Amino acid sequence: MTTSSSIDVRPWGDVNLYTLRNASGMRIDISDLGATLVSWLAPDREGRIADVLLGHDTPDDYRNGTAFMGATIGRWANRIRDARFVLDGTAHQVERNEGANHLHGGAMGFHRQIWRAQEIDGALVMALHSQAGDAGFPGNLDVTVRYALDDAGTLSIDYEARSDAATPVNLTNHAYFNLGDDARIREHEISIDSDTYFAIDAASIPVARESVKDSAFDVRARASIGARLEAPHPQLALAGGFDHCYVLNGDAREPRTVAVLFDASSGRELSVSTDARGLQFYSGNYLEGVPARDGLRYRKHAGLCLEAGGFPNEINMDGGERAVLRAGDVYRQRTRYTLRVR
Repeated sequence: MTTSSSIDVRPWGDVNLYTLRNASGMRIDISDLGATLVSWLAPDREGRIADVLLGHDTPDDYRNGTAFMGATIGRWANRIRDARFVLDGTAHQVERNEGANHLHGGAMGFHRQIWRAQEIDGALVMALHSQAGDAGFPGNLDVTVRYALDDAGTLSIDYEARSDAATPVNLTNHAYFNLGDDARIREHEISIDSDTYFAIDAASIPVARESVKDSAFDVRARASIGARLEAPHPQLALAGGFDHCYVLNGDAREPRTVAVLFDASSGRELSVSTDARGLQFYSGNYLEGVPARDGLRYRKHAGLCLEAGGFPNEINMDGGERAVLRAGDVYRQRTRYTLRVR
């Protein structure tokens, strides 16, 4: 795809903001704090520019925040039950930072680290070294995240990781999207190409893989998010909305379109393509009171996340070997967010 993206850098408090631009007038700001997507300015059908990402005002808001706003998540995105797993016969205890469980890499996960940044062939490449023992994980891990914006409005995110010892790895980005002018995403419509999802327990740990058929979770055809949030379903009541991993259809060897988000008021449409196995759909159930831009506060359901990656607690599931990166191998994951107007 044709790209004329340029990258510039400016100080942002004690860290930096890197800006990607394309010929269509889009602008994406990314911080080296957490390799974080801070903003994505894009036109609506009338040509009016607005930010389609939720975000905070200052780097300290990101450091002190609990919403993982726009951050790169690792070593392990989502949860590990009891913060424990067995690898090659050895039990490992990692950091407990959500009750008894491990969440999103721990209190000092990748989202709170300063990444090294450089421009390579028109893309922003960020790199991080995670020492063996960080949050309790084995192996020294070297990670890169490559961000590129093309003139068609596609933000490409390419993850790579290498380790000197076997370790679980599951990387994602935790961007919150709101494509319209309303303070909530209830009027958005969504579709996800998935026949099954993971039902969860009260600690948000998967307990069963269930069919979406004849349930509020069936969004194979485009559906109103607001209507689905109001549907009587014990899983929605348990989580306060959607916070569930969908098992994606299609061949995961190449990125395929797995989800589409549309806002009729703005005409903006976001499509998600990935080679990942899972997609966590989180409807911003705990955003009430979270610091927003301009000193304001977000409301519940102010934005939503579509996090591509492995499955929550996959390291403890049957087939958990898929979540293990071994010495000499390379972890790769590719996700594409394409923003259009119609």
